[in-house]
Amino acid sequence: MKTFQYVIKDELGIHARPAGQLVKLLKEYASTVTIAKGDKKVEAIRLMAVMGLGVKHGDTVTIEVEGPDEKYACEAVEKFFQENL
Repeated sequence: MKTFQYVIKDELGIHARPAGQLVKLLKEYASTVTIAKGDKKVEAIRLMAVMGLGVKHGDTVTIEVEGPDEKYACEAVEKFFQENL
């Protein structure tokens, strides 16, 4: 399993546009990706669950990637967060 933490820099937090783009990106990988904020943890491929986390600007999230292509999936997700959130 690969994990990383990220502090949200987008002024709107994780909102509909980047959440949708993230879901689209994750469909390219076989690994399971979860996003955790505090004690809440959801599968990142579930758009409404990600939106339900209520991640705001300045919040720290923990991303976990587990599966057969976790190395590549984690790199792609980390790059996505840096470029979009």
